[in-house]
Formats: sequence, structure tokens, C-alpha cells
Amino acid sequence: MARKFFGTDGIRGRTNEAPMTAELAMRVGQAAGAHFLRGDHRHRVVIGKDTRLSGYMMESALVAGFTSVGMDVIQVGPLPTPAVAMLTKAMRADIGVMISASHNPYQDNGIKLFGPDGFKLSDKDESAIEAMLDMPPRLAPAEGIGRAQRIEDARGRYIHAVKSSFPEALRLDGLRIVVDCAHGAAYVVAPMALWELGADLITIGDKPDGTNVNDGVGSTAPEALQKKVLETRADIGIALDGDADRLIIVDERGRIVDGDQIMALIATSWQRRGLLKGDGIVATVMSNLGLERYLEAAGLTLFRTAVGDRYVLEAMRRDGFNVGGEQSGHLILSDYATTGDGLMAALQVLAELVVSRKPASELLRCFEPLPQKLQNVRFKAGAPLETEAVKAAIAAAEAQLSGNGRLVIRKSGTEPLIRVMAEGEDPQLVAQVVEDVCEAVRRAA
Repeated sequence: MARKFFGTDGIRGRTNEAPMTAELAMRVGQAAGAHFLRGDHRHRVVIGKDTRLSGYMMESALVAGFTSVGMDVIQVGPLPTPAVAMLTKAMRADIGVMISASHNPYQDNGIKLFGPDGFKLSDKDESAIEAMLDMPPRLAPAEGIGRAQRIEDARGRYIHAVKSSFPEALRLDGLRIVVDCAHGAAYVVAPMALWELGADLITIGDKPDGTNVNDGVGSTAPEALQKKVLETRADIGIALDGDADRLIIVDERGRIVDGDQIMALIATSWQRRGLLKGDGIVATVMSNLGLERYLEAAGLTLFRTAVGDRYVLEAMRRDGFNVGGEQSGHLILSDYATTGDGLMAALQVLAELVVSRKPASELLRCFEPLPQKLQNVRFKAGAPLETEAVKAAIAAAEAQLSGNGRLVIRKSGTEPLIRVMAEGEDPQLVAQVVEDVCEAVRRAA
């Protein structure tokens, strides 16, 4: 059954427009709270957020919803998504909430939910909560209303957890690192963790004002980081996104390194150290064929899933992998975290940089990617992919690429976009089939 509110990563939309309103946020708090009222213990929820202006409004609405059904609320303020997931489990909470629209502009916001184990909710739990949104709330009696309080040491707890993932015998002394916090949730914790490990640190995107999150900075706008790395002659640059669950790297030459290259490095590094589980990694259908070939040459497998880090994690848990992620920079290291963590992934790269003594440009060029092109087509309504003209264009493109590449077409789970991606040996052919399919989608849309 199609879901009305939940997408591939929680609920997301433009603030003060359906569904991302304070009214819905309160209803989500009531529904999610009631769904997780299990047992006779005092129930609690951990709520974190990123730095966007609407976070205050959404947080207040969620607090009202959860307390109205009898849940105590712990507010941790601006923190990365993986920190909220970690604290949910560590504090024995029944549910965790992250208020963030990730890499989207400040006008958008979102609600991500975590279960008591710190993992994102299953489709089953999300469907059950969504069904309850249309029902009258199960309000607690007056004497059973929940309490809300803020805790002050949440940042320190997360910094300690992040540093614990870094080899104890290593330090970052002598490394000049530029970190771009995207004016987002990691604007305090990322620089602090790197500084404590000894890095010569340069920060950008660390002055949020509520309206500048992801604005010309962060993992989806790495140009500012590229410029700063070259300007300061840094050894490496690290770009996070608004909620810091995504990582993109810039090497000392100013070249962008995506999630595929980062996964390749971590996989082979962990294989060498005897840490890799499952004899491979998990990635999505969007990951480059070059990554797959590189892993095969190393005796490892690449298990592909649908797009979305939740699907990557589901496959990791089911099949016993401990490294997975997406080309976009969502990287999951399940030995240390229950969701994507950009800062933890960065520390694994930095550890290898220290040990190898190689420049980042050499260390992080594990394989030569095949020519790949991704193009988005925005649509207002309807189902463009279901039209006969689009189906015919897709079939023609697949026939052209047959045996020499791949075509991946999907509807975004967070925005009204159709994403068209092709890769193959011939860059001109790749560009042509993408344009042909996009044009068919534009006409249908």
C-alpha cells in the first residue's frame, strides 16, 4: 500500500506546507508515542535537530505530542542524526527523533524516527504509525502527562563515541584538515572531535544562523571546500551535510572523492586488518560499476540494494556485512553506528592516511570509475514513469546499453524528482541515453 507521509527517509517537505506542519508533527508525536508505549516502565523519547530555523517549531510540536500521550522527552539540541540514534539506545529510550531535512535547503524540514535499538524504523512500524495519524490520539490522563527536559552533555557523549572508533594508537598531529560542517548539526562536534585528536584544523560552514544550512557549503556544494583546501594547502578536506550522516572528501589537489571511493578504501583497509565481515560490502544500484570490479579483484563482493541507506542497512543486518553505503556519501559502519555517520567514516579515512603516509589523491583513487551520468527531472503530479512513451524510451535506452553498461531510473523518495542514471564504457552513449529518457519524462510530466 502506498504511504501518504513516510518516504525513504522519514517525513520530509517544505515547512508550513503539508505535510511538514506543526500540526502534523504533534500528531506524529502522539502516534509514534502511543505505538511505542509498551510495558509498564516510564517511557521516554530522545529528540534532536539540526540548525534550520523551523527546528524550534517542529521540536515544540513534537514535545507536545509525545508528552500528551505520556512519554517523557529528552531534548539534546543540535546534534548529528547518528548521535541521536546512538543516544536513543544508550539512554534506554523507547524512540528517537531527528528533526532534519538532511542536505535540503533551510525552508524544508523532516522527521526521522529511530526505534529503541537505535535503528531507523521498519516499514511495518512506519505504516502502523501512519495509520494512527488518522485516528483520535490516545491521550494520557492528567496525572500521566510526560515531562520534558534538556540535557547538556549530549555533545560530549557523541564526541567520545566518535573518537572511540579511531585507532587508539594513532593521532592526527601534523595533518592539516579543512572540515565543512554545512552550517548544520555537526558545527560544534565535528571540529571538536578532530581538534581533540590533534589535527591542524580549518573550519568552514560552522556558523549557522537558521537560514544558511547547506547554503553553498556542505557535501552537496563542495566548491567552497575545494577552494579552501587549495588556498590553505591542506592535506584533505571533509564535507558533511546538514545532519552529518553524509560525507564527501576533497583531496589535496582539490578533487572530489565520492562515497564509492571511500567505501573501496575502507573495505580493503578493513579486509587487510581482519575487520571486514561478510566478505564484501553493501551499496545501492547507483554505485559505480568500477567499484564492483575493484572489489571483485580484491576477492570481495558488492551486494546491491534499492536506493536509500535504510535498505543498505537492512541488507547489512540480514546478511552479516559491517560496511555499506551510497555513492552520495551515506556511509554505514555497523561496528560503531546504527546509521550513516559522516564523521566516523571520515576518521576511518584519516586513520588510513596517517598509517599509509600517502597523499589523499593517491590513497583515495582506488579505482577508475566508469563514465556515469545522473540527471534529475522535476515533475508536479502524476506518474510519468507509467506512460507508454517513457516506457518505450527506457526500453530503447536499455537496448543501446545492453552488455556495455547500466540504466537506473527511479522516483525520489524525498522530492518530486525522477532520477535518471546511466553508466558504461562509452561516455557519449551514456550522455545520449540519459538525455533521451529525460526528454521523454519531461514531455510526460
